[in-house]
Amino acid sequence: MENHSAQPPNHICKSWHGKPYYSLDAYCKNTYGEKLYKISLDAGLTCPNRDGTLGERGCIFCSAGGSGDFAATIGKPRDALGASFPADDLARRFDAACQKGLSSLSGKKTGQRFIVYFQAYTNTYGPIAYLEKIYRLALEMPSAAGISIATRPDCLSLPVIELLMQLKKEYAPKFIWIELGLQTVHEDTAAFIRRGYFLSCFEESIKRLKEAGIPVIVHVILGLPGERREDMLSTIHYLNEQPVWGIKLQLLHILKGTDLGLLWEKDPESCGSFPTLELYLETLTTALEHLRPDMVIHRLTGDAPKALLLFPLWSANKRLVLNTLHRQLKEHGSYQGRYFEKRRDENA
Repeated sequence: MENHSAQPPNHICKSWHGKPYYSLDAYCKNTYGEKLYKISLDAGLTCPNRDGTLGERGCIFCSAGGSGDFAATIGKPRDALGASFPADDLARRFDAACQKGLSSLSGKKTGQRFIVYFQAYTNTYGPIAYLEKIYRLALEMPSAAGISIATRPDCLSLPVIELLMQLKKEYAPKFIWIELGLQTVHEDTAAFIRRGYFLSCFEESIKRLKEAGIPVIVHVILGLPGERREDMLSTIHYLNEQPVWGIKLQLLHILKGTDLGLLWEKDPESCGSFPTLELYLETLTTALEHLRPDMVIHRLTGDAPKALLLFPLWSANKRLVLNTLHRQLKEHGSYQGRYFEKRRDENA
C-alpha cells in the first residue's frame, strides 16, 4: 500500500461518520437516525444444495448450520420446510427465537429498532405460504425496522418476487433486503466450491430484484482456493457495474465438519484463505480501494464458531482484525473507492 495523505472528500467523510468506508452503521444512522442491530434467525428451511435437488453436502465451506451457526432457531422439521407448524405455534416459536436473539444483544448500546435477519440456509426456499407467514411475523414486530433475507439467486422464483413486492407495499416504510451468496464471479472456482448455479443466474436475479425495487446485498468470499488477488479484484470490478446496493466481504473460514475442512486436513496448501492477518488486510484494503464508493459495506471479515475453526486461527479475534484494519487505512490514507473513478476513467 502506498503511504500518502490522500483522504476522501469532506462531504463523504461526514456521511461515513469518520470511517474510511461506507459502513452499514453509517447508512443506518444517516437513514434511520440510529444504529440498527441484527437478530439472526434460523427459520427451519433447507437448501437445494442440501436436500438432494443439487446436492446433499452443501457448498464445500458451509457448516452444518447453513452459515447460521449463531442464529436463534424457530424450530423444526427442516425437511418439511416448516410447513407443518400451526399458525399459533409458529407465532410462539418465532417470538421465542426473536427474544433469544434480542437477549444476545444485552450489554450492547442498541437503538430502539433492529433488523430481523433470516440467515441460516436458503430463506426463500420453501412453501410460499410459510415464507409469507415468517416474513409477516417479522415485519409486524413494532421494533423491527425491516428484514434481511439470505438466499440464493436460483431460489428467487416469480411467486417469491411477487410476495416481496406485495409485502414491500403493505409494510412501507419498513425495508426488505435480499442477500445473495455470489462468493466469486469465476465459474471454475464456483464449480470447485459447489455453488450450484452459473453467473447468468445471478445476473437475471439481480435484474428482477432491481425491477421490483428490492435492494441487493452480495456476499463475496476472499481467499477461495486457487484465487489470486487479481481474481478477487475481478469480482469487485464486476460488482461495481451491477445494480448492487450492499456487499459483505467475507474471509474464507475453514471449518471442522465441512468438505473443505477435510481437504485442509489432507492438503492445507490447496485450500486457500490467508495464513496471516497482514496478507488478508492487504487484499481487503485493495478491494476496498477499488470498490464503488456508494456501496454499503455490511461486513469486512465475518465470524466463525471458535470450536469449529480450523484455519486461519488469527481470524478468531475479530476486534483485532477490525482495529488493525482501521489503523492501517488511516496510516496509508486508504479509503473505499480511492481508485474507482481512476479505473473507470482509464477504461472509458
